[in-house]
Amino acid sequence: MDLGTAIKKIRKQRGQTQTEFANSCGITQTYLSQIENNNKEPNLSTLKEISFNLDVPLPILFFLSLNEDDISIEKRQAFEIISPSVKLLINEFFRV
Repeated sequence: MDLGTAIKKIRKQRGQTQTEFANSCGITQTYLSQIENNNKEPNLSTLKEISFNLDVPLPILFFLSLNEDDISIEKRQAFEIISPSVKLLINEFFRV
C-alpha cells in the first residue's frame, strides 16, 4: 500500500503546498512530509482529516493506494483487469 504517494498526488493536483495542506489538517508540515514519503503511518483520525481535506472518501483513498502486492495472488488478475477502469471512474468523479 502506497498511501503517502496517493495523498501527495491528490494534494498536488489540488494545488496546495505541504504547509497549506498540513495546516488545514491540523498537523505539521514535517509530519505530512513523513506521511507522504511513507516514513510514518498516520492514525485513523489523522487519515480521516486528510481524507476530508482532500475531499476524497477514505475508502477511495485506500483503493488509490493499493498496489499489486496488496492483492492476493488468486485475485490479482481480476484486480489488474478492473483497476484501470475503477481508477478512471474515480478520477472523473473526484478529480484526483
